[in-house]
Amino acid sequence: MNTSPDTDSYTSNVTAGPGGAMTDDVGVITGDLTVRTTLTGDQRSAHVTVQYTGADEWYTLTGSPAPIPEGGLAAYHRDLLGRIRRGQGATAT
Repeated sequence: MNTSPDTDSYTSNVTAGPGGAMTDDVGVITGDLTVRTTLTGDQRSAHVTVQYTGADEWYTLTGSPAPIPEGGLAAYHRDLLGRIRRGQGATAT
């Protein structure tokens, strides 16, 4: 994960747990994923996209854009990665 405190985007690789992550575009995706969390223009929410690691296509994670908690975008991204690791059709909210 990039670690600059003033970044407006984070991208990380993660292996989805059983039940994977739910997307608006293709339903549940599983396996090795790349997750990108980007601050929206209002600075209060994040747009989340996922892809199979190494693929060209990005999919919107269901529930995106999602509100950013007080901890900021980096904390939200870390929490999201944990939820995707747990799987169970993880969403952005």
